[in-house]
Amino acid sequence: MKKTSTRLADGRELIYYDLRDDTVRDAVDRRPLDRTVTTSEIRRDVLLGDSVAIASHRQGRTYHPPADECPLCPTQGERLSEIPDSSYDVVVFENRFPSLAGDSGRCEVVCFTSDHDASFADLTEEHARLVLDAWTDRTSELSHLPSVEQVFCFENRGEEIGVTLGHPHGQIYAYPFTTPRTALMLRSLAAHREATGGENLFDAVLERELAGERVVLEGEHWVAFVPYAAHWPYEVHLYPKRRVPDLLALDEAARTEFPQVYLELLRRFDRIFGEGEPATPYIAAWHQAPFGVLEEFDGVTRDDFALHLELFTIRRTSGKLKFLAGSESGMSVFINDVPPERAAERLREVASS
Repeated sequence: MKKTSTRLADGRELIYYDLRDDTVRDAVDRRPLDRTVTTSEIRRDVLLGDSVAIASHRQGRTYHPPADECPLCPTQGERLSEIPDSSYDVVVFENRFPSLAGDSGRCEVVCFTSDHDASFADLTEEHARLVLDAWTDRTSELSHLPSVEQVFCFENRGEEIGVTLGHPHGQIYAYPFTTPRTALMLRSLAAHREATGGENLFDAVLERELAGERVVLEGEHWVAFVPYAAHWPYEVHLYPKRRVPDLLALDEAARTEFPQVYLELLRRFDRIFGEGEPATPYIAAWHQAPFGVLEEFDGVTRDDFALHLELFTIRRTSGKLKFLAGSESGMSVFINDVPPERAAERLREVASS
């Protein structure tokens, strides 16, 4: 992997990640952009104990542009985009309309490929590995920023999810706090360790799932399963079999196998609802241990946390979506219409021939 860092016309950082070591990246951003001004602010909800990002400048962000005006495609002639070069493998840049900025964290965009009409599932294993290396590198770099406590790499795919740019891309949020979902996991870790005399909850969950009927896909170093209490109609958790706290701690064997397992999982997702159906909308979310001090979680350390990816779709059946209505949105109590065992069975049925 070759990494080249440069600056866009408004001062934002842009990084090329290339498969070839001899690739030269010296294109200049020719757009007449003013320096980016953001109004991101973190407000604490004292009743719920969580935080909300207030970012009014995002109202003006790019919304469903025509394909020939996509800002994530490479620059071609006088059609200027966020990527100054005429081609790229993987590129990461600071979001022009960030939810988090300055002392409130940082937001980045990850373009998986220059092919506007592709998807992550279309990537080669070599290219998918390059994306993994980019995620890992950004996790490392962002973790050293003084305002950052947790790094979240994710992909939203599909208009049903709320995606406003059709180009295959993901995002990275660097939060100035430990997110509520991660905090819940850390508290559960602490409580389970206390109740069992030291057992790690992630290890116990993985052992139970490996012995059960909800495993979807298993390699030598990774396993994908539908969790016992899945919240979403089709939800899969992907774990390395050796517990590590973050992407940085994956060994070479796990990094090598990841593209094989993950690409197969994504391709199965696209076949859940049968031939002729639109591409399955999904969210793919990496869960990594926070980089801050974990004293409030009763002695739990970063090494107690288990890196994993959660992949889920809001489509519950052909042509129907799972909406977060009263119980889910009002009380955070999910109601799942698809039994996890049936979801796992379906994902095994659609294995590649």
